[in-house]
Amino acid sequence: MPSLIERVARTIRRFDLLQPGARVAVAVSGGSDSIALLHILLELRSALRLGVAGMVHVNHQLRGGDADRDEAFCTALADRLELPIVVERVDVRTRAARERTSIENAGRIVRLEVFDRAARELEATAVALGHTLQDQAETVLMHLIRGAGSRGLGAIAPRRGLVVRPLLEVGREELRDWLRQRGIEYVDDETNADLGNPRNRLRHTIIPALVTHFGPYVRESLARAADTLRDEDRFLESLTDGAAAGVLARHGGGVEIRLTGLMTLDPTLQRRVLLRALRLAGVRQAGTAEVTRIGELAAGRGPSTDLPGGVAANRIGNRVVLLKREPAREATEPSERRALPVPGEVALDEAFLLRAEYPVRLTPGAALSSPDRLAVAVSPAVCEGGLFVRRWRPGDAMRPLGLGGRKKVQDVFVDRKVPRRERLRVPLVVDRNDRIVWVAGHALEEAFKVTAPADAVVILRITPFGGAR
Repeated sequence: MPSLIERVARTIRRFDLLQPGARVAVAVSGGSDSIALLHILLELRSALRLGVAGMVHVNHQLRGGDADRDEAFCTALADRLELPIVVERVDVRTRAARERTSIENAGRIVRLEVFDRAARELEATAVALGHTLQDQAETVLMHLIRGAGSRGLGAIAPRRGLVVRPLLEVGREELRDWLRQRGIEYVDDETNADLGNPRNRLRHTIIPALVTHFGPYVRESLARAADTLRDEDRFLESLTDGAAAGVLARHGGGVEIRLTGLMTLDPTLQRRVLLRALRLAGVRQAGTAEVTRIGELAAGRGPSTDLPGGVAANRIGNRVVLLKREPAREATEPSERRALPVPGEVALDEAFLLRAEYPVRLTPGAALSSPDRLAVAVSPAVCEGGLFVRRWRPGDAMRPLGLGGRKKVQDVFVDRKVPRRERLRVPLVVDRNDRIVWVAGHALEEAFKVTAPADAVVILRITPFGGAR
């Protein structure tokens, strides 16, 4: 049987998590999973030809002295290993109250923000997290209990943007045995034993009962189901693109759902289009309950309703309109950047949905861009360090593919006959160093063109709503 180290290396290769030459920052909490991940990646440096750029620790300030103990443990470990460490303290409880969200969701958002900043500081191309096979199985069951669809049941993705998870195919106890055999210390979070927490109840009571009654491979079976559902979700999402283009449109600062088109769709596509509409309208943590309410309203069986995030849903004739009660600040000002997950998507307030699809394998002879320029294939090298979306700034320049020289983006707009009033609305995809990758719908940077079409590529796609372009 392959060793633990060999199995983690196999996971990294299977999901293409870390390319040779990658520099990975390791998120460490002090617990067994993240400490094992750190030491495993240190051992794999030579075999996988990667570098460990340093450590990242987030003190959520939720556990008083215990949180400070964990921070001190991680800082001391970094000193012993002679690794740089980025430590940030964030008052997650205050952040959750201010943004009117759960502590769990606020913590997740905070961590992603810290990981992005830490990757820049450490010059890392990826941030590795210590989620294990147990975490995957628990997440599948949690989402199933909440009534999630294929996207939610896909649970924890091996890679999402900067974040990679090399331990998803190994168990927690196996990691702890590995640490004990090597005399490597870690700290225990006593809150993991609190059965008042739903996830802890799954961990300590439900999953052990499933193992007792159905055999030792319950966790592996749940993880395989998640892998399958993620693949199916990607396929369904491609169908949703076409369906949404004929059903959704911008309505002032909100989203309009055209019921004539919606009711012709298969129920599966109806739900997915409604979910997309809710997210585009700014509904926080939109899920099955919100989709059901809008579906009832669309079918004439439910009343107008208020949704999380201050969004009101009203039926007007053969349309349902989702509109924030107070005017929302423009989501992307010219000076701001928003992360574009790979794979994943980001919605822009005015009229666009930008998506990065990866990995995609093209058929021999396939075109590297769509005739309408709304989709383009780019080299996977573009993903190193993450992708971001921002608006055009005066002075922006690039080397448009096929032109053989450097050109101002303003001149690209002139050549493409983009009206002056529209130029600040055109999204630009940039890398972590703010190099322009794609002027969405108009021009690709020469440096990121696909040179080996047989390999997996990234597809960047912009979907305009309501005829916006």
